[in-house]
Amino acid sequence: MTGSIRPFRIAVAAEVLEDLRQRLERTRWPDEVDGAGWDYGTDTVYLRQLATYWRDGFDWPAREAELNRFEQYRAEVDGIGLHFLHKRGEGQHRIPLLLLHGWPSSFVQMLDIIPLLVCGEPAFDVVVPSLPGYGFSDVSKDRGMSTSRMARLLAKLMTDVLGYSQFAARGSDLGGAVLRQLALAQPDLLIGLHLSGTSPVVTQVPENLSPAEQTFVQNRQQWMQEEMAYFMLHSTKPQTLANGLNDSPAGLASWIIEKFRRWSDCGGNLESRYTKDEMLTNLTIYWVTCTINSSMRLYYETARDRGKQGYIEVPTGLLMSPHDMFPTPREWVERSHNVVHWRETNRGGHFLEWEEPQLVADDLREFFQLLRKRPVESARRYSANAGGSSAD
Repeated sequence: MTGSIRPFRIAVAAEVLEDLRQRLERTRWPDEVDGAGWDYGTDTVYLRQLATYWRDGFDWPAREAELNRFEQYRAEVDGIGLHFLHKRGEGQHRIPLLLLHGWPSSFVQMLDIIPLLVCGEPAFDVVVPSLPGYGFSDVSKDRGMSTSRMARLLAKLMTDVLGYSQFAARGSDLGGAVLRQLALAQPDLLIGLHLSGTSPVVTQVPENLSPAEQTFVQNRQQWMQEEMAYFMLHSTKPQTLANGLNDSPAGLASWIIEKFRRWSDCGGNLESRYTKDEMLTNLTIYWVTCTINSSMRLYYETARDRGKQGYIEVPTGLLMSPHDMFPTPREWVERSHNVVHWRETNRGGHFLEWEEPQLVADDLREFFQLLRKRPVESARRYSANAGGSSAD
């Protein structure tokens, strides 16, 4: 069943914040080789600085007030409560746009880009959910909350709850995986699909590879060996890891910030891209909602439910950066997607909406303006004011 929309405000209890502070105070730090830096994983020297600021300097009530300036809602879809932001754009010819984060991010990845999208031409009605099992959305107690199941839930959020007959969608990381499942299962719902990033998970390597694709496969193999231990653990034994991360805020921070450093265009300096307050807002959301386990469990469930496979016919645009894991050639993506727009940038990494919001907003507009000009059979998807009930 699908429930009605209810306004939502974040309100973390004072005792939860005090417990966090005390746990940070009591952290038992491991040894570290002299001068290790980030060579063995998270730099403990930096992590201790961040944890000290989290304990003594980070003002969560102020950040909570800033988050609550955004229009937030909850709605039940098939028994799962979904948290989402919904901001209507300006003008009469707006495009509904579903924006999806991945792991280890949250809806806060999209905050800076929302004001850039609700004005201009075209303007967007922006919907930013917390994926099920992330942030302030419900955690499923049943098996099977995979990317394909999430795709069905979020499609119902957009259509049955918000009333859009068609909508645009953008995502990367696991959010992009959810949207690919949506594009395969219900392509007529999508005006267009906008993606970023690469996936090192390759189930079958074709024989007729171009030179660029051969390099991609080699890079992917190296990445799998050096950087994918987290993926294998999430996909096989997430509960083992969660018992530690859900109990230790320093452990949680260590697991997450190392990925932000490695996957972002930060040159090894996290704070060249994210302030401590921004990083800790994301970390605090994971901590106070106890969702590190359910967020990692998505890998486990998707490994056992790969959903639909096949060629994505929905017109697809890609904004690609070599700083996001490793470069992916266009011909590789064209094997599985109807690529009608391709842009390469040397700015930003895995969390592009956070790192380069203006770049992403500009590329989204360019892509959907292109779709507006396409032949009738493609333009049919472009319903510029595709309905939508008010959540304002």
